Amino acid sequence: MQLQDIHKLPVAGKTVYVRVDYNVPLNDAGEITDDTRIRATLPTLQLLLDGGAALVLATHLGRPKGVREEKYSVRPAGIRLAELLGRPVRQAADCVGSEVAAQARALQPGEVLLLENVRFHPEEEANDPAFAKELASLADLAVNDAFGVSHRAHASVVGVAQHLPMVAGLLVAKEVEFLERATARPERPFVAVVGGAKVSDKIGVIARLLTIADTVIIGGGMANTFLLAQGVEIGTSLAERDKVQEAKDLLTQAETNGKSLLLPTDVVTAATFAASAEPLTVAAAAIPADRMVLDIGPETAARYAAALQEAKTIVWNGPMGVFEFSTYAAGTAAVARAVAAADAVSVVGGGDSVAAVAQCGVAEQISHISTGGGASLEYLEGRELPGIACLAKEA
Repeated sequence: MQLQDIHKLPVAGKTVYVRVDYNVPLNDAGEITDDTRIRATLPTLQLLLDGGAALVLATHLGRPKGVREEKYSVRPAGIRLAELLGRPVRQAADCVGSEVAAQARALQPGEVLLLENVRFHPEEEANDPAFAKELASLADLAVNDAFGVSHRAHASVVGVAQHLPMVAGLLVAKEVEFLERATARPERPFVAVVGGAKVSDKIGVIARLLTIADTVIIGGGMANTFLLAQGVEIGTSLAERDKVQEAKDLLTQAETNGKSLLLPTDVVTAATFAASAEPLTVAAAAIPADRMVLDIGPETAARYAAALQEAKTIVWNGPMGVFEFSTYAAGTAAVARAVAAADAVSVVGGGDSVAAVAQCGVAEQISHISTGGGASLEYLEGRELPGIACLAKEA
């Protein structure tokens, strides 16, 4: 997909609407605990500011469901952005209305206005045309740099593009470049790693990967459903028993397509779902009836690492176990180190996978860390993302 180059956008003296994704985690005191998503937009914002633009930024935070709640205010993001940009960031009390319009009109080149949470209005998620038009009226041009919400047909993402020429920001362009490179023209062997709790969340992704990857590695709670599909007893482990047939179908698809679908051969189990639970490593085919799987075992981790060592293209989304429990994080950490060590183009997405490469200190060795979990999954599945489809293409 050849998106229009943002560098060619005539922004001098213009007000540019930028959809960013500042849906950052906050602690109980309302403080940002991870500003990665804010930092990820800085190259785009700086490019526009250096070009002589004034900026109107739109974002959401959390799921306020169309109701204004103070805990979902984007003010903390604005404060952090000002620190990172090294310039003031004005904060609007709302995202639409006469007062906001006046603030946008008053902006001078180099100035930044952050709108309040667009999801305080139910019209946002409904992609209401009038709401989108009002957002668009705040600026002359538009940029989407919020890949994390580009799978949503929301007013601030796709609705605005009906009223203003919208192009991809540097972050969105980078996301599309790496995901397209991995899926449309991968250097082989192409190894995909899929983890997480539920098969149901990723059936479509696994099915597609089994057509374009050479090897698909399965971990996390979803691996238990595949073990059930193979007739393995999994004790008290988390599984989706109503998805066993889908797992069987995927195993058949892998065999029919001549693909390798790797499942755990040993697992780390616990008697209870607790960080303090005593671990016991057993063969995947011999899980005790009174224990649950919380991680892949060392033998499996070594097999997975060996497959990744041969790869030239890697896509990884989802942990291998209960990564938030340090006792059961070894499998995910092993995969993180293996992905980083591989001589491959690597794309990592999903919160726990991203956290793993950060905690292992190997983030710099990953080709691309995706900021959009759901969006990257839908892209991998082959779905059209509304927030990308509406962007201006290179002539």
